[in-house]
Order: sequence, then structure tokens, then C-alpha cells
Amino acid sequence: MLKWFWRFAASLGFLLLLVTLTPVLRYWVGSLSTGWGTEHGNTLIVLGQDLTAPDMLGLGSYWRSFYAVLVWRENHFRRIVVTGKSAAPLMRDLMVNQGVPPAIITVEDAAISTHDNAVFVGRILAGGDGPYVLLTSDYHMGRALSTFRKAGVTASPLPFPDAYKRLNHITQRWSVFLDLAGETTKVAYYRIRGWT
Repeated sequence: MLKWFWRFAASLGFLLLLVTLTPVLRYWVGSLSTGWGTEHGNTLIVLGQDLTAPDMLGLGSYWRSFYAVLVWRENHFRRIVVTGKSAAPLMRDLMVNQGVPPAIITVEDAAISTHDNAVFVGRILAGGDGPYVLLTSDYHMGRALSTFRKAGVTASPLPFPDAYKRLNHITQRWSVFLDLAGETTKVAYYRIRGWT
């Protein structure tokens, strides 16, 4: 029993060193992300992520919303589609408070997954308003872009540098590790389901 404990402790120590002191996470983010596409288009699609409480955006949704505002200020998209159950209305409110006209924001608030985001937004966008630009976190962009394309929505990727920025803070590397592990699992699941 003691031998198993020491093996576990050694493995945990190795993982701690790997995550904290090496560039392995940076390479992992790069493998899940995509390159930058164009920031110019008629419609910006922003994917929601999380909530901290029922009426409070989580950090992922907050930063995606904030980044969408910055991109809108530079490029003035004619339309913004915000998607994600519960998060989308709050994201819209944040964008409006930062100066985005409410009339250009469409809220899709039924989607509970990236697959749902793609299918439901595809229905909203059927018949026009392209070209499309897709905004989500860097480590989520590869799966999101493939899922949207599989659903018939061809968009240019605009990854928000989420995990890349958090990697600069040693105290946030474990949260990045957990996000990347979860995303890698979802990538495999989406491939098995044929959604990407």
C-alpha cells in the first residue's frame, strides 16, 4: 500500500512540475486553437461560456463579451449574435452598457453546448448577413469552428487569447490545465458523435 502512495505522490509531483514550470500548456493551447482569421465581417458570433451565479457572468463569458465590445468598436459589425443558455442575455446587457446598440444584438439563449450554438445560430443566420466572424476562447476555437462549419456556418476565427493570457500567471496555470483537459475530452467526444 505504501508503495502505491509513493508512486501516486511522485506522479503528482511530476505533474505539478510539468504544469507549473514547462511550456507544455502553451503547446497544448496551440494544438486546440486555430490561427486568426479576419476581424472584418458583417456578423460577429460570440459564444457564451459560464455563469458565476444565476444572474452573474462567469469570467469566461465576461471576457468574451468584453473582447467582443473591443472588436465591435474597431470594426462596427452590422450584427452581433450572442449564443448560450442563461449567459447570452447577460452578455448582451454588458455589451449594451459598453456602447453597443441593442438593436444590432440578437440573443440565442437555448443552446447548452457548442453543438447547440452552431445549430441554433445556423438557423438564425440562414439566408444572409455574412461574412461571419466567430469569437470564442483560444483553446475552444478549434472545436467551435469545426462544429459551426459542420452545421453549415462558415466563419472566420477570432480567438480571444484566454488561456494564453492566463498562462502568464503561475497561479492560474492549474485552471488552464483543467480547461485544456476538459476541452480535449470534448474534442474527442465531438469527433465520435460526428459533430466536427
